Amino acid sequence: KLQWTREEEFTWAYFRPAGVIDIRSGATRDGVITDWQFHNYNSGGAALASPYAIPGQQVRFHASDSPLRQGSYRGLAATANHFARESHMDELAAAVKMEPAAFRRKNASDERLRAVIDAATERFGWGKAPSRPGQGFGMMAGLDKGGYVSACVELTVTANRVRIDRIVQAFECGAIVNPDQLKNQVMGGLIMGLGGALFEQIEFADGRILNPRLSRYRVPRFSDIPAIDVVLLDRKDLPSAGAGETPIVAAAPAIANAIHQATGRRLRALPLKLA
Repeated sequence: KLQWTREEEFTWAYFRPAGVIDIRSGATRDGVITDWQFHNYNSGGAALASPYAIPGQQVRFHASDSPLRQGSYRGLAATANHFARESHMDELAAAVKMEPAAFRRKNASDERLRAVIDAATERFGWGKAPSRPGQGFGMMAGLDKGGYVSACVELTVTANRVRIDRIVQAFECGAIVNPDQLKNQVMGGLIMGLGGALFEQIEFADGRILNPRLSRYRVPRFSDIPAIDVVLLDRKDLPSAGAGETPIVAAAPAIANAIHQATGRRLRALPLKLA
């Protein structure tokens, strides 16, 4: 039996690929996206293409050399690509002076994507304006590996600290076989996504890892978990797809968009840090 210590595992195991994502886009004044150029450098090609109806969109993954050993993460690069794309969708909606959910729905020709957007926003009560200082609402939508997801987030920012108050996440992956297990997968992916969105980061100095143990590498704790409401859409007319990975992609972009509403600051790197 070979057993590594936690520090040995952090030091010698692989790392999630770092990445840079560049996006250029254009839209008409009435909110129709007319141009989309999406370039991912290094982090991966999962969920690279936009799920929205954009004629002639250009999307490319650019492989890069890395000084560190790299390996897969839950959802692969779909987490990074959804974070970049759905953050940019909010910026594009603001540029054409459209409400974020209406902007997404206008550009979503896929009825399954529209269905999860409608389910999440309806259950959340989307459309309310912030009623107290530091309050923010954010949303996202996307698809990967046959699963469709949309999430709405309510949070509070106080003294540069983010508290997630409530999340509603709608998910559809075809016919549901075991609803309890599916709900567990969605909730588990969402909670894991909170770590990547807000906390998890390897710290380096002079060629050494500074936080190679869980007492210093921050993961979500019980006190970080908000009220979570999972809405499952059952499509008996469609074959079932897996749900182990896609739900994780929702956390980071929805939280980033809510932070922007609460503070006016657009955070473009993960984890999302205000200070």
